[in-house]
Amino acid sequence: MTRRATLIGGLAFAIALWGAAAGRDALSDWVDRTEVPSLTVEVSDEVLDRDGQLLRAYTVADGRWRMGLQGAPVDPLFLKMLVAFEDKRFYRHNGVDAVAMTRAVGQALVNGGVVSGASTLTMQTARLLEDGPTGTVSGKLRQIRLALALERRLTKDEILALYLDRAPYGGNTEGIRAATRTWFGKEPRRLTPAEAALLIALPQSPETRRPDRHREDALAARDRVIDRMERQGILTADLADTARRDPVPRVRRDMPALAPHLADRARREGSGPDGRITTTLDAGLQARLETLAARAVADHGAGRLSIAMVVADHVSGEVLASVGSAGYAPTDRQGFVDMTIAHRSPGSTLKPLIYAMAFDDGLAHPETLIDDAPIAFGSYAPENFDGAYRGPVTVAEALRLSLNIPVVALASEIGPARVYAALEAAGTDPRLPGGAPGLAIALGGLGVTPEGLTALYAALANGGQVTTLRHRPDAPRAVPASLVTPEAAWQVGHILSSVPPPPNAPRLRLAYKTGTSYGHRDTWAVGFDGRYVVTVWMGRPDGTPVPGAFGADMAAPILFEAFSRVTPQIEPLGPPPPGTLMLSHAALPLPLREFKPRGAVFAAPKGQPELAFPPDGATVETGGMPLAVKIRDGRPPFTVLANGAPVRVASHARETMLDLPGPGHVTLSVIDADGRSARAQVELR
Repeated sequence: MTRRATLIGGLAFAIALWGAAAGRDALSDWVDRTEVPSLTVEVSDEVLDRDGQLLRAYTVADGRWRMGLQGAPVDPLFLKMLVAFEDKRFYRHNGVDAVAMTRAVGQALVNGGVVSGASTLTMQTARLLEDGPTGTVSGKLRQIRLALALERRLTKDEILALYLDRAPYGGNTEGIRAATRTWFGKEPRRLTPAEAALLIALPQSPETRRPDRHREDALAARDRVIDRMERQGILTADLADTARRDPVPRVRRDMPALAPHLADRARREGSGPDGRITTTLDAGLQARLETLAARAVADHGAGRLSIAMVVADHVSGEVLASVGSAGYAPTDRQGFVDMTIAHRSPGSTLKPLIYAMAFDDGLAHPETLIDDAPIAFGSYAPENFDGAYRGPVTVAEALRLSLNIPVVALASEIGPARVYAALEAAGTDPRLPGGAPGLAIALGGLGVTPEGLTALYAALANGGQVTTLRHRPDAPRAVPASLVTPEAAWQVGHILSSVPPPPNAPRLRLAYKTGTSYGHRDTWAVGFDGRYVVTVWMGRPDGTPVPGAFGADMAAPILFEAFSRVTPQIEPLGPPPPGTLMLSHAALPLPLREFKPRGAVFAAPKGQPELAFPPDGATVETGGMPLAVKIRDGRPPFTVLANGAPVRVASHARETMLDLPGPGHVTLSVIDADGRSARAQVELR
């Protein structure tokens, strides 16, 4: 070779190198100038329990389930099979697999059509990011350019995570987490070879391979993946045979929808940047109580009855379960209404607070005698639920029996404004129908929510310390404040723990109280042990009466069943605080032996009794029915006689019905507890 030829050859080589470098630089510049679409995408909001377990998820704005991977573990075998099937040189190429591209082009030229694909996982990720076409040259070029750009900006693991977050898996399901939830009801951290193979096959044709609609096509596509994995040695023959025998799912699974009402509230309060909301709930307990709630209303027929339950740790204030209804659906039960935050009349459930305040004020002691007799406070004349009066009883017995007259007498001394202020301080969020609080609030004449009532009893259970309920662990804790003294709180809890459980209920030693609102519109049961407090409300969301419903019969059995699901063993209440006055009635100081209200005006004077009806000389048309007798004044119990023969003995009722022979004349007599009497002669027709 001459020197000239050598020079020309060297020049040509230099030009070629320059051209290659220029082409490389141009390609590099072309890739660098690529407009990369947003790498973030809207993901489903997720509400999680205290341990990170999914309670409820929400579709994104376009109605798709797209649950972000966000570092969640994915089964290693699935990842290995995915790379081996889709892009075995994924960790070695720069976004475009030249070997696969050359093979695909050669096969297409020889066979006159596409035989195998050449899209890498990075190119597939690029297509998912742009949602662009794949059947055109321009579309493929865009994928190649974006794939090269992604490889320059992201790690391989980041690219793989993008693919796993966006891959389509049939219907409105996108991303590996939504897919494993939809088709297998679990997270992707652990998958069988058969499950992994189906999830690899689905994104290639997500609609024609949906196992719930095209089962045979899904099965064939899955088995092709299994076959290749066996040939490549990723699956042993035994594992592959087992995987082929596994069925494909026949239906899509519903996403979890536990605690739907509280989840909605938590979501309205705002989620983190990853769309996840962590709560204090316990998913297992929540599921058990939702099952109990559905059964509880079903036991009472197919009417419009609903239920609410709240469970909290009364020391930390953390809400562990919240059931807003028996079912989250717009049925005749109005399940979409969250009854845990609905204001309803609490019936007798506020009485323990009033007794605790009376103990603190020195008005009474559990062994103090208090009169259960007719009483009037101005125009307000409360009566006991059963219409009977028991005379002198201890304060402890008055609370156990839920008598109305004694608690109203104590509330009168404390002052209804102070009782109302205490309810506000406890976090019950009380609502008055209008005007200033009156004595009727002692018997439920206002509105509170099941959550609010839970907060009140949490304070009583927690030594009188106000407990702010919270359903998110990052919510602020309560500022230390005292509702009542530890001694008063313990005394009330001790009394309530001696109330017998409902018939056929689990034999748990709970401190509990029931309540029934006026007109049987609301039934309640609230109870606590040494750690937990549980509230149960049952009624109709629209406030219509439930005839014959009582808290002791309807809500209390559910309270005890709920508690048995909260904890396998009841934690006992603590011992009495050092300052607790533990004395018998006889050992009490004189002012505490008998309660004497200062402002009450008794309707029953100390004069002798009188037959208000029928009056002396009256003629009564009974038509063969019992005769109504009404007694005024005197002191119960009363003995009623007809023609000298006792027909009602030792009755506390001032109204009674007498079966008397008639027609004819009869002499009625009444004798009170002090031996005073009244008489009337009447004619029955």
